[in-house]
Amino acid sequence: MSLRRIAALFAPYRWQLAIVTAVIVASSLVGLASPFLLRAVIDTALPGRNVRLLAWLVAGMVAVAAVTSAFGVIQTWIATRVGQQVMHGLRTRVFGHLQRQSIAFFTRTRAGEVQSRITNDIGGMESVVTSTATSIAANLTTAIATAVAMAALSWQLSLISLVVMPPAIYLTRRVARLRRAITTQQQRELANLNVTIEEGLSINGIQLAKAMGTGPSLVRRFTASSARLIDLELQSQLAGRWRMASMSIIFAAIPAVIYLAAGLPVTAGAVTIGTLIAFTTLQNGLFRPLTGLLNTSVSVISSLALFARIFEYLDLPVEVDDPLHPVPVDPASVAGHVRFSAVSFSYPGADRPALDGVDLDIPAGSTLALVGETGSGKTTLGSLVARLYDPTAGQVTIDGVDVRDMRLSDLAAIVGVVSQETYLLHTTVRENLRYARPSATDADIEAAARAAQVHDLIAALPEGYDTMVGSRGHRFSGGEKQRIAIARTLLRDPRVLVLDEATSALDTETERAVQQAFNALAAGRTTITIAHRLSTVRDADQIVVLDHGHVTEAGTHASLIADRGRYAALAA
Repeated sequence: MSLRRIAALFAPYRWQLAIVTAVIVASSLVGLASPFLLRAVIDTALPGRNVRLLAWLVAGMVAVAAVTSAFGVIQTWIATRVGQQVMHGLRTRVFGHLQRQSIAFFTRTRAGEVQSRITNDIGGMESVVTSTATSIAANLTTAIATAVAMAALSWQLSLISLVVMPPAIYLTRRVARLRRAITTQQQRELANLNVTIEEGLSINGIQLAKAMGTGPSLVRRFTASSARLIDLELQSQLAGRWRMASMSIIFAAIPAVIYLAAGLPVTAGAVTIGTLIAFTTLQNGLFRPLTGLLNTSVSVISSLALFARIFEYLDLPVEVDDPLHPVPVDPASVAGHVRFSAVSFSYPGADRPALDGVDLDIPAGSTLALVGETGSGKTTLGSLVARLYDPTAGQVTIDGVDVRDMRLSDLAAIVGVVSQETYLLHTTVRENLRYARPSATDADIEAAARAAQVHDLIAALPEGYDTMVGSRGHRFSGGEKQRIAIARTLLRDPRVLVLDEATSALDTETERAVQQAFNALAAGRTTITIAHRLSTVRDADQIVVLDHGHVTEAGTHASLIADRGRYAALAA
């Protein structure tokens, strides 16, 4: 993976980074005055008992410290702000890109894995993104300026100081490669941990664990994953530690060698005490940025594993996306004429197509019922209308426009789906309903709830529409959740309704009431009903029987009963 792609994340903030770099350079140049002031104090002011000069030199030292501290605050503020903006942009890009992924992606990807990429991987990059650019600039500028100052004081002693650089660079690269491999393993293990949390601590997961008695085994699985993370963190922290420790010893030994060289009979008197102290002070100032640069390179190289995982998600192709040249559609003026023309669809890896050459014509305002055994393709057919998937062959049109040629937002306004698997957000009933149409008034919400035969239930709650539904709507029964979901869809007033087993969790009396509401609301809109209970589809304008992805029968309830075919057998 090219570092150029990582650098591109900072491109929008080039001016802020230029200001930070200028502040760093200024701070480094000002800071270099301290050793020279120190030399003047030791070699001139103190021996000559020049109090006035000493006062000026001491004031200069304090001023240098104050100015560099002020520069440091400015540098930290700008750098942190830029880093956080880069992180914000990366998080929102990943989340937005994942929102555009098809249902198939989320079917084959663990939810905990997706969450881990957004939280753990991007979170692990935060320190690198926030501090790396300024750390490199600060350390590099300081190192260059310090090296120049050291050469100005004594080029001979400077050569002794720089002899440590080649082995330091070599060892650092070795450590960086080792840590990158360990980081990759850490993020995979964190993803596994997230999956265990998602599966074991969700309301449905807890219910399953208690019902099946698998709680202890989940604890053991979590414990083993957590223990592996301990080992990986130890490996990461200790990777190459002995190499870096040896470098620290060498860095500490260099000043001792310089003192020895200055005290040898051959070189005695060639360097003043003030120069020697100023030089070793500069040398310590050189080793710090050099060590910082080496450590930064380790962090950057090891973080490439995190960037690779994030860019892997950003590079995912969008299987169901807005068309390049969308057909302009006004959802309010759509009649709702739905047509399936030679539609076929196959799920990835399936040994046979879910739908094969389906032709259906559903006039605007009419009702179509899809019946058939489990796996016959009913839900798949309904999903293609809402473009949760794209057909592998043929086309699905609404008012003559291929749904693939519409903007996804327009299609979502035209087609409403109520499925048998109801999902409610962990918020109030009111906000769950308003999720379908944020501009809806309280009166609109109550009208939709009344139509779905759920208003009286909600009004009877202690806090009414402001009652929290709980995680995944667990406060309500299956039938109550479905009625809330029906109200949520009706609030959008779609021209085409897809009801996928929408009344499957309702008791007979409630089902009859909701069906009456649907019959009243179906006037002027196209309704596609997927049902196992044939009692819910008797009055449909058209009933289609599916079998292994093929249309085997089509007609009204009476005509299909008279034909004594597959439908008659199902109705028996």
